[in-house]
Amino acid sequence: MAEEPQYDVIIIGGGAAGLAAAIYSVRAMLKTLVIERQAMGGQILYTGEIENYPGFPEPISGPDLAMLYEKQAIRFGTEFEYDTITSLDVSGPIKRLIGEEATYTSKTVIITSGGEHNKLEVPGEDKFSGRGVSYCATCDGNFFKGMDVTVVGGGDAAMDEGTYLTRMTNSVTVVHRREELRASKILQERAFQNPKMSFVWNSAIKEIKGNGDVNSIVLENLKTGEITEQETAGVFVYIGFHPINDFMIGSVELDPAGHVVTDIQMQTNVPGVFAAGDVRAFSERQLANAVGDGVAAALSSYRYIQEG
Repeated sequence: MAEEPQYDVIIIGGGAAGLAAAIYSVRAMLKTLVIERQAMGGQILYTGEIENYPGFPEPISGPDLAMLYEKQAIRFGTEFEYDTITSLDVSGPIKRLIGEEATYTSKTVIITSGGEHNKLEVPGEDKFSGRGVSYCATCDGNFFKGMDVTVVGGGDAAMDEGTYLTRMTNSVTVVHRREELRASKILQERAFQNPKMSFVWNSAIKEIKGNGDVNSIVLENLKTGEITEQETAGVFVYIGFHPINDFMIGSVELDPAGHVVTDIQMQTNVPGVFAAGDVRAFSERQLANAVGDGVAAALSSYRYIQEG
């Protein structure tokens, strides 16, 4: 007798994309499991306040919004497990997900494992995350109106987000480990011509300090070894972002940066396996986009099961 999968849909990751997918999946009467390794909410848990999400004219904190998503998914009947998926066996009609705690089977899989910003790994970074330390200027820039802030990095994201921050802040100081930027020429020119932007070269942040909120950074000149302290109200970190993909390498197609390759309906190269949110290629890394991706993946999963 053929094995019956435990679920119709298993969603790997309980961030915005995963919970949006779950809400649509269970409302389509599909037996749905969300597997999360840490805490429901994903990247929005690190966002102090969200004020650009449609339907919320007053700002809402990231953790509060995550709780609302989770409550809504529970209300419709989503099941949840806390586990870390270590590998996938998805080549056949029954998808097998191997976790540290158990093995799970399903007709379809939606990968919403998201990604993580590369961190400075310095004292104060985690302590002040959401209280002056940010990884998203478009999310948090408006909270620093008229203030002096710091951007860490020298690539496209650092210049793009740094230029964006000059629209609302008093000044933006870019701290970079080298003496020249890695960003594209047009972004460099835009940054150099911006009177609100200044640059600290050959330097790295050694510590982020504050009293409740960030108020200064400790800098080391990597050439001279000189240590200085500089006042700042915010530290925006742009030293890279990596998808959480270790469990699926070799199972689904990834782009050179490690993101899952999907079509417009979130289908991967493996039938019955979908991906949504920050983990997929060309994600805008915005909350509203992640939710839309999750909805699209759930609808595609439903169609796949119906046509099967």
